[in-house]
Amino acid sequence: MINKSDIGKSDTGRAFTAVAAMVAMVLCFALAGPALAAGEEESAAAAEYSKGVKQCMTCHREGRDKPAHEIFLSPMGSTADPRTPFADGNHDCEACHGPAKTHTKRQKDGSRLPPPMTFSEDTPADEKNAVCLGCHDDQNRFHWMGSIHDVEGNACVDCHDLHTENDPVLSLDTQPGVCYQCHQEQRAQFLRQSRHPVATGTEMMSHTGLMACTDCHQPHGSAGRGSLIHNTINETCYECHAEKRGPFLWEHQPVREDCTNCHTPHGSNYEPLLTGRGPWLCQQCHSAWNHPSSAYSGSDIPPQGVAPQILAGQCLNCHNQVHGSNHPSGLRLTR
Repeated sequence: MINKSDIGKSDTGRAFTAVAAMVAMVLCFALAGPALAAGEEESAAAAEYSKGVKQCMTCHREGRDKPAHEIFLSPMGSTADPRTPFADGNHDCEACHGPAKTHTKRQKDGSRLPPPMTFSEDTPADEKNAVCLGCHDDQNRFHWMGSIHDVEGNACVDCHDLHTENDPVLSLDTQPGVCYQCHQEQRAQFLRQSRHPVATGTEMMSHTGLMACTDCHQPHGSAGRGSLIHNTINETCYECHAEKRGPFLWEHQPVREDCTNCHTPHGSNYEPLLTGRGPWLCQQCHSAWNHPSSAYSGSDIPPQGVAPQILAGQCLNCHNQVHGSNHPSGLRLTR
């Protein structure tokens, strides 16, 4: 059949019209296809979510096998803060655990399929952390990627407990107990005679700890060694020991270099947090031609001897400005 619109047209013109129509059809499908696919995916994703937290709490309320109700007592459970999972439209529990519509339905054998994200021990740390970093990837976690905790495969939930009113790792008196689960050597050091006032043992229950691990360390990583809150050990120590900062007219070079040349930060059996007993600690560096070259021993202790470098403050009896001196005559740190 001949189309009236084609009467008078050449074969070339009819071919051009057909090609143009074909191209237009292809473009329509190309442009409409992604939109339809996106709409279908969006609809499918929306269908996977449950009815929200009220449905979750039918099983996870107080008194059940896996209660999670205390999250509403934490900052995460605030409905007034638009940044939290429980703010309107943020999917409640499923913001972290994923769309859980299939989880809410019992299977034929009476069991339930787990939610997409369970944060179990079998779940890789990277997958668990990706959920947390979806909201908490700010300047406070700038050094997380590549930090020692990240490299060692630690997950956020290894330290943080979200389904509780007070996250133990955020509390001054309970935080050390969380850190000690992995850092056993540091726990032992804090039981020594001279130590920083960090809560240990029964002190965790009596609230007598004055410091927490995060006063010196940044667990999410930092630019400094040992995940310190500052770039160097000395900068970190000066946060509390500002009187040791200087500058001094007469410097004691080991002090300027590194506080841990003489002190051990977590605990020591030598006061005050020294790495060794005086005067032998001093003599590791000071072996000049004068009296520092004398090797002091038990023979210098009364009644065998009365060397002033052994009694009382040992070397500090004379060199009492060991961290530095601003006195014009303080070259030997004696005043």
